[in-house]
Amino acid sequence: MKCRLIAAGTRLPDWVNSGFREYQKRLRTPLVLELQEIPLAPRRAGENPGRAIIREGKDMLAALGQDDYVVALEITAKTMNTEQLSAWLAERMRDGRSLALLIGGPDGLSPQCRERADQSWSLSPLTLPHGLVRVVVAEQLYRAMSLLAGHPYHRA
Repeated sequence: MKCRLIAAGTRLPDWVNSGFREYQKRLRTPLVLELQEIPLAPRRAGENPGRAIIREGKDMLAALGQDDYVVALEITAKTMNTEQLSAWLAERMRDGRSLALLIGGPDGLSPQCRERADQSWSLSPLTLPHGLVRVVVAEQLYRAMSLLAGHPYHRA
């Protein structure tokens, strides 16, 4: 199954790119993880970030496939533990649709992205930098897939 992480922001620190790539290369089959970066829209001091959020949202929506199962990563959404994530991924693989995970920029996701999402997912009630979210999502997907495969990586 193809899983795309569609994330606002480019030119992130080397540790983010390196951390993401480490887990990306571990995920080859049956889940292939790809990253699609969406450029951040310009923000001016004192300006309402709404326009930037809408522009980033349009770019994210344009990157989606018509049949993608879309998950919006949101701080206020439902959380999953590793076992729940693993079971959820197994269900997504049975469904057969490509998976698209949306990570917003500094000001979050657009209302249109939230509306398009089939589901929302929160990694934590903590506010995390969106670069770190990339690494955490990739690692958690790897951990959940390892659990499905009976690999000893996950030890709860």
